[in-house]
Amino acid sequence: MWNSKASDHADGKRIIASRTLDALRLAALVFSLISSLAPAFAQAGEVDYFRIATGSTDGTYFPIGSLISSAISNPPGSRDCADGGSCGVPGLIAVSQATEGSVENVGLIAAGSVESGLSQADVAYMAYFGLGHFKGKAQFDGLRVVATLFPELVQVAVRKHSGIFALEDLAGKRVSLGAEGSGTALDAEVIMAAHGLKMNAYKPLHFGLGESADRLRLGKLDAFFIIAGAPVPAMVDLAEQANITLLPIKGEAAERLRKAFAFFVPARLPAGIYRNVEATETLSVGAQWLVSDRLDEELVYNLTRALWHPSTRRVLDNGHPGGRLIQLKSALDGLAIPLHLGARRYYQEVGALPEGK
Repeated sequence: MWNSKASDHADGKRIIASRTLDALRLAALVFSLISSLAPAFAQAGEVDYFRIATGSTDGTYFPIGSLISSAISNPPGSRDCADGGSCGVPGLIAVSQATEGSVENVGLIAAGSVESGLSQADVAYMAYFGLGHFKGKAQFDGLRVVATLFPELVQVAVRKHSGIFALEDLAGKRVSLGAEGSGTALDAEVIMAAHGLKMNAYKPLHFGLGESADRLRLGKLDAFFIIAGAPVPAMVDLAEQANITLLPIKGEAAERLRKAFAFFVPARLPAGIYRNVEATETLSVGAQWLVSDRLDEELVYNLTRALWHPSTRRVLDNGHPGGRLIQLKSALDGLAIPLHLGARRYYQEVGALPEGK
């Protein structure tokens, strides 16, 4: 007998995959056109290229960065915003740049190698104050926030029927903490430690998301961490190919983490986000769009205005599902480092940030 619920579930997964693929294709198209169209753009007017450092192409940051790039771009010769054209920053062409994630991104921003980047709020906090991974290194106190975009959930994947039901069960197991130097890897280590598992209590490995998913599917890995907005495309694919579940992060260990690290927030992954994965209690951190305090105030003001322009909703709502979570009402949630002056001016103008705050 035909199962309508199963069909609807499969259709939903195909829609997610299709939208994500569309976002990746758009980013690739924009990037490939830059060099070929640069001479024409130069004749039409001044062009500014703007890079957003994101993450791996099979994660959440890259497609989200691609959506933001599309929203803030407004190449010379484009139709006016009032005429149905781009409402981005005039003369700006933005591109989403694939990276290893948060830790690399803040380093690229600090070095002036990119104009902006996406990062977990906890990584931004540690970089700004020279804590954790950044202790004893150059302090990146020039980091500034444009907006908090969406919550990123801590997701710890294992195979069902593996006998692993809790983080404590990972003692002696092969665990990928995430790509070395990534925000996921930083948090995974402290989360494991809070559950009584220091690095010598299990077999820590550092694979990117794609390789981690492949190894778990093939039985070459027992668990892996990913901190990202759900659904993560690579996790959607994995759940279709293998029977997986996610480990909960709750109770006393979660409370200890929240007391030690205020950027952790309780969260719940709803049932059905991934095939046959039940609702899971976990933690989250905010994903933030960061720039350097060296970036021009007027430019950042215009970037912020473009991000929250009413026309941008169409871009955010029709791309990666995480785009729908990017809302002005939560743009200032979980701020642990300062706003850029340009962004601050915009939020004050629209009444989101009271004067004097």
